[in-house]
Amino acid sequence: MLNKLKDFNVVLASNSPRRKELLADLGINFEVRTIKGIDESYPAQLPVLDIAQYISRKKALVYQRDMSPRDIIITADTVVILGDEVLGKPHSCEEACAMLRQLSGKTHKVVTGVTIVMQGHTSSFSAVTDVEFAPLNDQVINYYVDHYRPLDKAGAYGIQEWIGCVGVRHINGSFYNVMGLPLHRLYTELDRLLDKQLGL
Repeated sequence: MLNKLKDFNVVLASNSPRRKELLADLGINFEVRTIKGIDESYPAQLPVLDIAQYISRKKALVYQRDMSPRDIIITADTVVILGDEVLGKPHSCEEACAMLRQLSGKTHKVVTGVTIVMQGHTSSFSAVTDVEFAPLNDQVINYYVDHYRPLDKAGAYGIQEWIGCVGVRHINGSFYNVMGLPLHRLYTELDRLLDKQLGL
């Protein structure tokens, strides 16, 4: 697949350091483009499992306006869902602690929606991972929030950080999806789209 990309310019439309790191792990050469102020709202009646994919498509439409014929645009959005509630990024350390108390001892879903756009072809998909937290006491929660300041993370945690080591009891699905990019699904979908684009 990497050889098929040699005549294309892959664009990661995200400012997330985790997504940059993950896409680089696939061995793909890419550039980062970011557009500020994209509306990430969604219809109130939209099923919670569809929200991430909906937002990724919404982002892609904005970047698509200025893409060149050889560009491949990748957009993504990740949400944390507990029951029917979407946990976004906390606005304060207090809110981060409250979110982690909600997640303590429970299983939640992490959904990442991804949209890939190239000339003449668009594909959107989402991946779901179930994450089970062990019970977290206030000492663990306060230590994590004080030392790692997870205010830029949906659900107030990064599974690759300390809290994932000591607090995550079990996951069912892609670990990388919880970090923000389902790598296996992205790789296979990108390969499929390239075959269509190249007539293979």
